[in-house]
Amino acid sequence: MANSKELFDRRRRRNRTQLRKVSSGRPRLSVHRTLQQIYVQVIDDAQGKTIASASSLEKDLRSTLKGGGNKEAAAAIGKLIAERAIKAGVKEVAFDRGGYKYHGRVKALADAAREGGLSF
Repeated sequence: MANSKELFDRRRRRNRTQLRKVSSGRPRLSVHRTLQQIYVQVIDDAQGKTIASASSLEKDLRSTLKGGGNKEAAAAIGKLIAERAIKAGVKEVAFDRGGYKYHGRVKALADAAREGGLSF
């Protein structure tokens, strides 16, 4: 029986494989979450560069957020990454949830990014 790390890696590989098939050159909106924080980046895989990034560790957000590991923080990060990506000239991205299930904080971040103007 596979342990949770192996299952996570399997979901991540499956998600990245599907992203490569359907992304058609769009930048990737990559999400990483821990128990305490959430991080997100817009990555251009063709050039291998990060276009925009945001996390719940940023000083201006830490003072307004109750904590970094909840849905409210994820929604705030989603809106912030949408602003930064649009400012950098990116409006369409491919959502890379990694091995995380599309539920809870990951879903809150994605919904807020869509409300902020990103399309995926």
